[in-house]
Amino acid sequence: MTDTKRDPALLPATAPTATEPPADEPLLRTVGLTKHFHLGGLFSRQILHAVDDASFSIGEREILALVGESGSGKSTVARLLAMVYRPTGGEIYYRGRSVHDLHSRKDVLAYRSQVPMVFQDPYSSINPVFRVSHGVMRNLKLHRRDLNGAQRREEAERVFQAVGLTPAREMLRKYPYEMSGGQRQRVGFAQALAVNPKLILADEPVSMLDVSIRAGVLNLMVDLRDRLGVSILYITHDIASARYVADRIIVMYAGHMVETGPVEEVLARPKHPYTQLLLSAVPDPREPVSVSTSASVGEPPKVVNPAEGCRFRLRCPIAVDECSRVTPRLRPMGPAHTAACHVAVPEPGTAEPAVAGAPIAAGSAHT
Repeated sequence: MTDTKRDPALLPATAPTATEPPADEPLLRTVGLTKHFHLGGLFSRQILHAVDDASFSIGEREILALVGESGSGKSTVARLLAMVYRPTGGEIYYRGRSVHDLHSRKDVLAYRSQVPMVFQDPYSSINPVFRVSHGVMRNLKLHRRDLNGAQRREEAERVFQAVGLTPAREMLRKYPYEMSGGQRQRVGFAQALAVNPKLILADEPVSMLDVSIRAGVLNLMVDLRDRLGVSILYITHDIASARYVADRIIVMYAGHMVETGPVEEVLARPKHPYTQLLLSAVPDPREPVSVSTSASVGEPPKVVNPAEGCRFRLRCPIAVDECSRVTPRLRPMGPAHTAACHVAVPEPGTAEPAVAGAPIAAGSAHT
């Protein structure tokens, strides 16, 4: 979708102070991002591989969907980007600068104001004891110290209006229990928007909402991208909603990236068997009602001290001997489309091989 007009009423009151990245540098880029957790006592050798060797990028004004079932490592990736967890290995680059180099409180606060997080459960970021204005005003006081009390109130009203909470002045006086689930989730986006972000990490923002109001929050994310130029990492297990809002998609399974590319390309021509499984689970209103057992076939993935090999092989209907011996790497399947599968067949004319672990370039589906 091409943005042809920006609404002055929704533009930030003050521009971010961060320097612009080089023209060829994406907004955020990871190289070999890895996170392992030690389980058990001090002498335990049990290691949970939550994320392994994740290399991707997010461009300016882009929505990137990170899709996978529970336990695939999606939320761990978000917490790594938000600096909640420290990576076991790999690097995160924001606007060309390594996040590992951010040591001072000032630099960390500046980064977190540019890359805030919206949580699955609104109550994770909204204190039920205070009015909903408290979180927004606290963020403004912490990250935008140039504003006085009156200016913070004005800015809070602006971001409430931007996320569709109107009349803003009245909404700011409400307590969380006085609002619907959808309204509370919009408060979460308002808190993030108040600090003039460049990238919002949205961790399952619609999974706890009624189906009837999910579309409103999804449309809000698209609106923030189109009107304010905010990029979004949209984390979800719902591949149908990813198709609705995202420019590009990354499919994760058991800590590994298994397929990436433009969302329409990946979902129209899925190459990895896991992506095909996710799509088969999406109900088709044109088909008769039936119960599918394909998703329950095979064993759950082993992510504690995993051996070499494809982690999906025990559930894969087309696995071959190589799948149990060699961990597949992402390789080209089509234009900007990659998959980590030994058996997947690339589209005719696709160049090969891919550079192992190379970051995926930001897509051009949205400008």
